[in-house]
Amino acid sequence: MPSSAYLIHPKVHTSFLSPTALQNLHYITNIPVPSTEDIPPKYALVRIRAAAVNPRDMMVIALDRETYPVKEANGIAPCADGAGEIEAVGEGSRWKKGERVIVQPSGWMDGDVPELEGLKVKGAEDVEGTLREFMVLEDSHLHRAPDHLSVTEMAALPVAGGTAVNTLLFGPVPLKKGMVVLTQGTGGVSCAVIQIASALGATVIVTSSSDEKLGIARKVGATHGINYRRNPDWEEEVLRLTNGKGVDHAVEIGGAQSIEQSVRATKHGGLISLVGILSEDKALNLVGPILFGAKTGELHSFSSRLLISKKREIADLGWIVRGVLGVNTAMLAKLLDIVQEHQLHPSIAREFEWKEAKEAFEYSIGWSGVGKIVIKVGD
Repeated sequence: MPSSAYLIHPKVHTSFLSPTALQNLHYITNIPVPSTEDIPPKYALVRIRAAAVNPRDMMVIALDRETYPVKEANGIAPCADGAGEIEAVGEGSRWKKGERVIVQPSGWMDGDVPELEGLKVKGAEDVEGTLREFMVLEDSHLHRAPDHLSVTEMAALPVAGGTAVNTLLFGPVPLKKGMVVLTQGTGGVSCAVIQIASALGATVIVTSSSDEKLGIARKVGATHGINYRRNPDWEEEVLRLTNGKGVDHAVEIGGAQSIEQSVRATKHGGLISLVGILSEDKALNLVGPILFGAKTGELHSFSSRLLISKKREIADLGWIVRGVLGVNTAMLAKLLDIVQEHQLHPSIAREFEWKEAKEAFEYSIGWSGVGKIVIKVGD
């Protein structure tokens, strides 16, 4: 019996923020299921049960190379987040039929972070993604799932949770108990940062557009919440909460529109991690080169176009700015250890059925809710 998948076949080039991009995504129902004889040694056939949506997926589907500068995808399924169970194994595989597994989202196993194209992130370029019913994967690209998670929670973990662990524990200033962490919004990465940082003993400050979302953020571990609609100069409130010192680590999700405020909210010598590009770029063009180049460096001054805060001058201060790119095997393994030890459950905003996959991507455009968007794979 054939299986189904959503495959990218280019028709239009547009912004990842445009629903028009979904013209490039096609539902295909006649894909053969690999037989046991087709599975190479030390590989496994995985029946994918759920896939989660990330902003990068829409960049790939939209062929938006200005935002996500890799070669165009053609004929592959999108999505890097996925989970399911072992359907069959090749000779010498360490997996057994029926075991629940989480998919490693990229080909970065260990060592220094490669260039963007060298990451081989699933669901981009010529690397098959998880928005399909079956995948044949190398043993090392699979991780045993924590027993307490549902399959949709399993799928919600790898990219958001792995990115949070990379950000908090694998950078130049690893998180320690008692540190103060700032993050923005209540999307998948932000919720993961809140949960993990608070579980490890940090004080977490989060910004959001509504008191309702801030209430949810507090339930998953945030210590302080700032409504940025009511407090547009939210960095001043961060400074007030930290007695004028600033945070130890700012996790920058918004991109070019908010990085200036994140810098002002961070203490001298603190760490600013660039994780997201959810806003349109502006004259200050730090985000792309730092994030997609996975650069780490000290930031001592900005372009003259950057506005200087009346209360906190930044030109003569120094920060460490790091672009966070990718999740390797050690990061995902560390994430799963933390999730197991602290019995964490990733926040899920909404689940979509298999035939509603396009609706899930459209729903994700400009998403500002709480948690991850997950697609249940298969009928």
